[in-house]
Amino acid sequence: MTAINAPKDKYHAVWIIFFILGLGTLLPWNFFMTATMYFTDRLKDPSTISVNGTSERSVLESKFNNVMTLCAMLPLLIFTCLNSFIHQRIPQKLRISGSLAVIFLVFMLTAILVKVNMEPLPFFTLTMIKIICINSFGAVLQGSLFGLAGILPASYTTPIMSGQGLAGTFAAFSMICALASGSELQDSAFGYFITACVVILLAITSYFMLPKMEFFQYYIESNKSAPSPDEENKMDLLKKENQEEKQPGTNLIEEETSGSTSVFNIFTQIWVMALSVCFIFTVTIGMFPAVTVDVKSTIANGSSWETYFMPVSCFLLFNVMDWAGRSLTAVCMWPGKDSIWLPVLCGVRVIFIPLFMLCNVQPRNYLPVVFSHDAWYIFFMILFSFSNGYLASLCMCFGPKKVPQHQAETAGAIMAFFLSLGLALGAAASFATRFMV
Repeated sequence: MTAINAPKDKYHAVWIIFFILGLGTLLPWNFFMTATMYFTDRLKDPSTISVNGTSERSVLESKFNNVMTLCAMLPLLIFTCLNSFIHQRIPQKLRISGSLAVIFLVFMLTAILVKVNMEPLPFFTLTMIKIICINSFGAVLQGSLFGLAGILPASYTTPIMSGQGLAGTFAAFSMICALASGSELQDSAFGYFITACVVILLAITSYFMLPKMEFFQYYIESNKSAPSPDEENKMDLLKKENQEEKQPGTNLIEEETSGSTSVFNIFTQIWVMALSVCFIFTVTIGMFPAVTVDVKSTIANGSSWETYFMPVSCFLLFNVMDWAGRSLTAVCMWPGKDSIWLPVLCGVRVIFIPLFMLCNVQPRNYLPVVFSHDAWYIFFMILFSFSNGYLASLCMCFGPKKVPQHQAETAGAIMAFFLSLGLALGAAASFATRFMV
């Protein structure tokens, strides 16, 4: 069977389902991060009152963001790596639906706890356990989705990336609406968590509709009918048997090692795409939000723009342009998967590190402010976020297409691992980049 004989994706139903699944992978976590002020507010220690009558930051409150990053990135990296190796042993349906179900239960519990009074330490501990669960199962979910999309045409990785981009945009817009309405922190947080539960339920429903789609069934069956690596190896051995009778041990060694080296062999074919997407997110997370969130407006002068400058020009603008970049790959995929320009453009993004450092980041200790006006920061943010979404989406689309079809799911899982590795490296680098300012 070939792609020429493939049925059409009627009403773009499969594309829409993958978009919803992409939205479901990141919207819950984006809402969790958006509610950071709610979590830190519940960690305040009433007994710590300063001289002027204001409450001082407790140890748990001050350490929340650092510990949250650690509890998020380590499980994400570890479980994405595990998924690259175990995805062939655990059924895809169990990995995706099971992960969505666990994440749904965690967010239901989080929503319920909004209305329950707890001491700061138990609340902190339980919150970190929930973060570990969300990111562990989220890693399996994301890796499995990219692996599944790898079986389909390259353009079907785009809706996952686009859905993830919309997740950030929606969360940032919700934060601005909460600021404008003057809602209480608890009410806003409860709304975030309930919305996340609804989106997860929608994702679960969409996933169970996927096998009924003729377009999807065609590519799944094509993938099943493709020869496995072991079968290909046996065929090659049979062809070479007569030619290598004098070296009978060679074929035996190849046959024994083919299974154990399959992941490495696939990586050797996609390493450019894998390292490119890793570098993209290392640069992005190394600057956003650790450095970019501390940029202060120089034109606000006490106006309302001072309140909305960061939510709008940092979070909303980043997510909107990132979403636009991810979505553009649905109609334009330049440069091609074998073009040298793709890794070059990914490498050029390193220029954003000094550019943002030289903006009006406050407080600062070492570097001068070169780009003080808000317009410079907004211009850099547009290029920074758009290039992140577009180039990352290209790499994730092209990676599984550089290997044979039967290896595409594993290639997709490997690409998801390197995406997560980039996030983890970026989170580690963010401490250094912020310190250098």
